[in-house]
Order: sequence, then structure tokens, then C-alpha cells
Amino acid sequence: MDLITPALGLVVWTSLAFLFLLLILSKFAWKPIMEGLKERETTIADALSAAEKAKSEIQQLQADNEKLLNEARAERDRILREASSAASEIIAQAKGKAEAEGAKAIEATKLAIANEKQAAIAEIKNAAAILSVEIAEKLIRRELKDEQAQKELVQEYIKEVNLN
Repeated sequence: MDLITPALGLVVWTSLAFLFLLLILSKFAWKPIMEGLKERETTIADALSAAEKAKSEIQQLQADNEKLLNEARAERDRILREASSAASEIIAQAKGKAEAEGAKAIEATKLAIANEKQAAIAEIKNAAAILSVEIAEKLIRRELKDEQAQKELVQEYIKEVNLN
């Protein structure tokens, strides 16, 4: 039973040592420990508020990014529409220009054909005239071999000239 119930002197000395230790700890160690705990609590609170602030900033940045993405998509769609309309306009202009140039080429070809036709007709007329003159010359030579026939022909031409 001695082990379960301590002696009175032991209890007194243990109590005095505990009180002395408590006094020393409260005088020298209690304030620094409490300040360290408060500082740690403040640091943790600051870190939590900084994390909350960072979280709200990230959410704001995500919202801004989404807004910028939507604006960029709208701008891209607008640019694509403008490019498409510009391409259509350029194609229409090129088509009109090609049609005008085609019509101009057709007209130039028609004019060239008409000129060639006129030239061919003139050449045929000239060839026919030359041929007619040559035939007439041969006929006149054969018919006017004698001098009497020549005089009669000249007299006949003179009468015709006076009549005209």
C-alpha cells in the first residue's frame, strides 16, 4: 500500500517544486509561448485570407478570361464574315471584269472578221477586175487585129461618149 498512498513529505515537496516551476514558467516562458501561438494563429489566419483572396482573384481572372474568349470569338466571327463578303465581292468584280473583257474580245474578233471579210471581198473584186481586164484585153486584141475594125470601135465609143 505504500505504493498507492504517497508520504506527506513527498506530496509537499512535489507541490512546492510544481508551484516553483509554474512560477518560473509563468514569469519567463508563458509570454513567449503565448506570443508564438498568437503569431502562428495570425500567420495561419493571414494565409487563409490570402488563399481566399487568391481564390477570388482566380475566379475573377477566369471570368475575365471567359469574357475575353467570348469577345475574341465574336471578333473572329466578324472578321470571317467580312473576309467572306470581301471574297464574294472580289469574285463578283473579277467575274464582271472577265465578262467585260470577254465581250470586248468578242467585239474585237467580230470587227477583225468583218475587216477580213471586207478585205477578202475587195481582193476578190480586184482579182475579178484584173481577170476581166485581161479577158477584155485578149478579146479586143483578137477582134481588133485589122485596122478597119479598130476605127469602127473608136467611132462607136465616141458616139457613146457624146450620148452620156
